[in-house]
Amino acid sequence: MTKLTAVRPWRCHLLVWLIPFLWTVTFGLWGLSRQRSVWRDEAATWQVALRSTGEIVRMLEHVDVVHGLYYLVMHGLFECFGPSTTVLRLPSVLAVAVGAACVAALGRRLGGSPVGLGGGMVFGLLPSVQFYLQEGRPYALVAAGAGLSTLLLVAMLQARRDRWACWAVYGCTILVCGLLNWLSLLILPAHLATLMWARVARGTWAHWAVSSTVATAGAAPLILFSRAQSDQVSWIPPLTWHMLIGPAILLSIAGLGTLVDRPRAGRLSAATVGLPLLAVPQLGLIGISLFKPLFVDRYVLFSLLGLALMTGVVLGALVRAVSRRSWSASRWVLPVVIAVVSAALLPQALAKRSPQSRVDDVLAAAAQVERLKEPEDAVLFVPAARRDTRMVSPHAFTGLQDIALEETPERSRTLKGVELCPARIRTEILARQRVVLVTDAAEVSKPIISVRDKTKISTLRKYFTTVADEQVRGRRVTVYERLTHGHPS
Repeated sequence: MTKLTAVRPWRCHLLVWLIPFLWTVTFGLWGLSRQRSVWRDEAATWQVALRSTGEIVRMLEHVDVVHGLYYLVMHGLFECFGPSTTVLRLPSVLAVAVGAACVAALGRRLGGSPVGLGGGMVFGLLPSVQFYLQEGRPYALVAAGAGLSTLLLVAMLQARRDRWACWAVYGCTILVCGLLNWLSLLILPAHLATLMWARVARGTWAHWAVSSTVATAGAAPLILFSRAQSDQVSWIPPLTWHMLIGPAILLSIAGLGTLVDRPRAGRLSAATVGLPLLAVPQLGLIGISLFKPLFVDRYVLFSLLGLALMTGVVLGALVRAVSRRSWSASRWVLPVVIAVVSAALLPQALAKRSPQSRVDDVLAAAAQVERLKEPEDAVLFVPAARRDTRMVSPHAFTGLQDIALEETPERSRTLKGVELCPARIRTEILARQRVVLVTDAAEVSKPIISVRDKTKISTLRKYFTTVADEQVRGRRVTVYERLTHGHPS
């Protein structure tokens, strides 16, 4: 009898994190290919992952060093399983599922099974999380690492044991997160707030300080080196008041959970962990953005682990309130709430699984090129970054000469290659009878500022006529044919 009662809690604890994990995996696998579409950010991952390890390392000296570890991981996966949308996005699905499991385990430890189960199920349903659940970028992996490090911290605090091995694992997890996205180090002040709130012993402070210092020092070279590539984030606009509406709403929801939890100083609770985990990274990014514009929600996606945990607190309180009236009815509270929330968010879920949820579709544009091209055609890209269309689908461009390209992306250690000077580009265009132009669709295009790109467009418009012009999922493919009259001056 005693053995049976010991087995039941163990099974219950297992189900608390296993159910959210499997739920999130299933949710992530649904519509994973997004109708076989890949947008520009994922195209960067795809084309870099296809390069050799040496080429990736050399490229990182010039561009995208902040994503270096992620690119190397994806290179290994592409080498093992081949390039595909499934291999591109499955790591993010599994990572978000791990994050959901961590929220569930944290909720169970700090507030009981309903808190854990509710928070874990909610995490994958959050609209921002749904977007990166099926995204070939590193932000979901950071969220998984943040969840694991927070769970390790709470487990050590509850066990009241300061083992160096556990703290070493904690520090390594933080370091990996920092190497995937150094802004994830904002989790350290969040954990600091939890330690202060819980009033931990001196020994714990010492272990945490050493672990966090080592992790920060390990990520410091990346932070310093990435400053030389700060032009890559020059597109981020300065912080404005309307950007603060989203964080304000999130903090309000977390505040409701805090009122329900009623945390006390010196006691570890869901609020002492979840509220700092949400608030500190959000406020920290806002503070950084006052000096350097960096306010993009995906940089602190991991903070939504705290939101999910605090939502679990609210759901746990709802279960307890119903159980006082009817224990049998209380068992249906979480299933009903999750079903209602899922139904309410279904339009968003469907939208995020469609190609239209992203700015553009590289594969759709490549398919258009393959259909419209003819032998001996030339190809141009405006801006040069749209060369990712060819990098991701080289077979679609077989027979087309990239006449503006002087040095390939691989040889130039860049993402878009090095192009000829404007005069030579003009000469190359005028030597062709037909040119295929790949550019942005009108609704997403930006003003042309590059002299090279202005030369491409002006030469085509003056000496060529349009014979085909199609826009598909944020990109535009135009075929130009040389005019039979007139000569260039």
